[in-house]
Formats: sequence, structure tokens, C-alpha cells
Amino acid sequence: MDKKTVQIIPSNPDDFERQFAYVDSIINKHRTTAIATVNMESLLTAWEVGQYISIQLKSSHWGSKVVSELADYLKRQNPKRRGFGKRNLYNMVKFFDTYNTVEFARITQKSKISEFVQLETAQIGSVEESNEIVQLPTAQLSVQTMVLMPNILALTTFTNHVEIFNRCNSYEESVFYMLYAHHQRLKTEELRRCIVTQTHVALLGKEKMMSPKLRDSYPNIDFVLKDKAIVDFLNLPQKHNEHHLHKGLIEHMKEFILELGKDFLFVDSEYAVQVGSSTKRIDLLFYHRALQCLVAIELKAVDFEPEFVGKMDMYLEALDRDVKRDNENPSIGIILCPSADRSMVEYTLSRSLSPTMVAEYRRKLIPQEVMQKSLDEYCSYLGGNLNKN
Repeated sequence: MDKKTVQIIPSNPDDFERQFAYVDSIINKHRTTAIATVNMESLLTAWEVGQYISIQLKSSHWGSKVVSELADYLKRQNPKRRGFGKRNLYNMVKFFDTYNTVEFARITQKSKISEFVQLETAQIGSVEESNEIVQLPTAQLSVQTMVLMPNILALTTFTNHVEIFNRCNSYEESVFYMLYAHHQRLKTEELRRCIVTQTHVALLGKEKMMSPKLRDSYPNIDFVLKDKAIVDFLNLPQKHNEHHLHKGLIEHMKEFILELGKDFLFVDSEYAVQVGSSTKRIDLLFYHRALQCLVAIELKAVDFEPEFVGKMDMYLEALDRDVKRDNENPSIGIILCPSADRSMVEYTLSRSLSPTMVAEYRRKLIPQEVMQKSLDEYCSYLGGNLNKN
């Protein structure tokens, strides 16, 4: 049968853009699925290999020398294969031993994490959490129970898991960073910094210094903006001024954005806005993809003072009147200072009509604090977002 080639001619140039965008969406969809599938298989490999070696070690069938011999054997079998040296084999054992516990299962069940993790893994073949018995040969070819991998572990990569179980001090903290790494699409070095700088403390704290307008405009803002930033990468001296702080952040913008959160897109430094006959300059201007709004950041090298808020109110009004687009949400202001009297901030922000937040920066890592008991709420927030997609 003869086939005719039909050429679809768009009625106007705008149709090209829509059709091109559709092709792009097809490519992205399948590429994302392919990456997720590869990650799942990598995790299952680590889980099952780790489980097998763990059983052999616990039953005294193997010692550390045998694990070394296994690493050498695997290398001889396929010299080009990477990731199965002795050190990584022990990481796989720790991966299994760490998350194959009653306590870990209890925490994930209590937080109802599996309810929305399933949404993420369903497209690539979910790993069911069950008591199914699978034959697992030991050195004596006896039958053991193979424990299946919990769904939540599929949210991030094995290299990220290595960072998490080696650096986190509790299962609650570990679960947070699995969710956060997935939500922010963190690479391993980015995740490492988040753990070291205790992002969970800054993000889950409930005593954030925010104006009522900010909370009203953005109900889930607690889980988006951090109230502490660690700027150890600047090597600031004890006595420094705003110029040193500003210049350092511009020179280390990649590290600063990672500290703020990956949804921040840098727009400009000393961004000019016209107010009457005067030109005012905002220290740093960002755009937040998830919130779909401009974010103005004012840098202060001194402790918080009430007059800072009036200046920020003016900046936000100018942005909303003259810069914000119709499809964007109201602009947000962040006053970043080394310290703040919380009572003074509360009094000042309580009458502010602008969505404003006061955050503190630290020149070096703050002391270890107690994990905030907000994991359930954070899971609920992420679960609600996934259900909307």
C-alpha cells in the first residue's frame, strides 16, 4: 500500500513553539524514567549484595578476608566494572544493616511515608514492603529469608545513601535527608554540605521570624525557607562589614544558592528599583521557582534593627508594582543578619504588611542541636505536593 507523507503546517509561528515543547516533553519524560530505572536497579543490587554478604558475615561463614577475596574475584570477572571494591561492598552491607531494622520500619510507618513514596516508584516497578520469603543460598546452600528493600530508599541514589547513613545521627534525620535529597535533586557533594550544615534544623524549626503576611501568602513557607545560613565558605573575620559579606557571597554564589536551597535562581546584585526620583538598590535579587516569586535579600553585618523592615517594605512594594509579572506571586523579602533579638523581630514584623522574614547567618558551623520533631508535617507537605502532580 502506498503511503503518503503528510506535512502539518502550523497556522502561525506560535504553533511551532507548542509543538517543539511537546517533543521536548516526550524526551524528558522517557529520559527521567530511564534514569529512575537505572537508579532502582543500582539500589536493588546494593541491597541484595549487602544482604547476602551480611548474612554470611553474621553466620561466621565469612570473615573480612573473604570479602577482600570477593572484591578481587569480581574485578577479575569484569575489570571494567566499577563500584564493587572492598570498601563499597562494606557500604552495601551497612546499607542493608542500617535500614533492615524494626525501628526504621516503625518511623517510616508512623510518618506515613509509604503513602506517597509509592507514587514515585510505581512508574518504574515499585519494591513492595512485605514478608515474602525468597530463597537465598548461603555457603551451605540452606534457605534464608530475603528481605525486600523498603520503597523510601528508592527516592535517592546509593552514593547519597552512603552519605546519609555515615553522617546522620538518627533515623528521623536520615529520613529527612532522603526526602530532601529527592525533593531538591541533590548531588552527593551538595547533600554532604546540607547534612554538615544541619539543614534539617534550619528548615524544620518552628520559631522562624516571619511576618504574618508571609505565612498567610505562603502557608507551606516553613518547609521552603531556612532561618539560618552557614557561610563558612566565606572565611569572614570576626569583624567584617556588609561590603565583605556582599562581595564574598557574589564570589561564592554557587555555595550560597546551595545553602539557601536549589530552587533559588540568581537574578542580579545591587538590583536597581526606581522609587519616586530616587534609585534604590537591592543587595541581592533571586527568583524562587517553586514559590514563583521574586526574593529580595538585604545583607546586614550588624544585629537586627527595626528600621531594616521599613526599607524592605519599600523594596517589595517597588518590585511588585514595577517588576513582578502578572503570573507571579507577591515578592518576598529576607533580611540576613548575624543575630536578632526574637522579641524585637516579633514586635516589628507583627505590623508589617509585607511578606518578610529575618534570617541569621553564621560564620561557622553551629553546635549540634536536637532534631526538630516536624518530620510528620514535612512528609505531609511533600506528599500533598506529589498528589497534586
